[in-house]
Amino acid sequence: MRILMMGGTRFIGVYLTKVLVDQGHEVVLFNRGNNPAPVEGVSQIQGDRKDASQLKEKLAGESFDAIFDNNGRELSDTQPLVEIFNGKVKHFVYVSSAGVYLKSHQMPHREGDAVDPNSRHKGKHHTEAYLAESGIPWTSIRPVYIYGPQNYNDLEAWFFDRIVRNRPLPIPGNGMYITQFGHVQDLASAMASVLGNETAIGKIYNISGDRYVTFNGLAYACAEAAGKSSEDIKLEHYNPAKFDFGKRKAFPMRQQHFFADIHQAQTDLNWQPKYDLVSGLKDSFQNDYLASGRDQSEIDFALDEEILGKI
Repeated sequence: MRILMMGGTRFIGVYLTKVLVDQGHEVVLFNRGNNPAPVEGVSQIQGDRKDASQLKEKLAGESFDAIFDNNGRELSDTQPLVEIFNGKVKHFVYVSSAGVYLKSHQMPHREGDAVDPNSRHKGKHHTEAYLAESGIPWTSIRPVYIYGPQNYNDLEAWFFDRIVRNRPLPIPGNGMYITQFGHVQDLASAMASVLGNETAIGKIYNISGDRYVTFNGLAYACAEAAGKSSEDIKLEHYNPAKFDFGKRKAFPMRQQHFFADIHQAQTDLNWQPKYDLVSGLKDSFQNDYLASGRDQSEIDFALDEEILGKI
């Protein structure tokens, strides 16, 4: 297949490009050209996707079998792309987020659960609703928390920063909120398995790891990945309601139960995550955290000190 990928040079797109090229597909990236293609020989079309006229000018003459929209956040990002290629592609794969789900007393989140109209990811749900009405053959992917080498969000790195420096880890509440991490390589494999799968047309899939973990458990898993034991680290629990952090982020994840059922993807896509949590975190620690020298970098722990000073 000839495949258009929106983005493709950061995190998800890097892994997905490699998977698709290994499968023999021709991949073309559309981005601003700020970073090199992750695989030699992959071509890039430079442009700003937020400029609809530029998007149509650059892509109207191109032909693709499938499109992966990895970085569309709002409906206005994706609608021009659909208008160009509706009726011309076999599959349009959209990266949404499990963050669209409405907070619930019944867990895990399933694909048919209610969405939160006030979520900061509501633009992604609006896009899913548009795709469902557009007539284009579409599939939407809803990852939970994505981790792994090249992660530009401080998730696992937040824990590693404190563990390697023998600092306490300030954990909100009692540390028993349950969450879920999915390795980016597993996400890329799931996304690639959508192609040519008629069952996936018109469906939404949660994608993540196959087990859930508490905040405390995540800290212990990160410690193990960094070559330490649970006894080597100190967790300091605090009540976030007693602090006014403003827009500052004291902890990298939402402070609620947040995890999703991935059985539909496992069944329809014949897909299984290959990384368990600790092996995935080891991959991230060795091949990104240490490899990038972040363990030697200056980290701002001012917010930690504010929390620890009041415990």
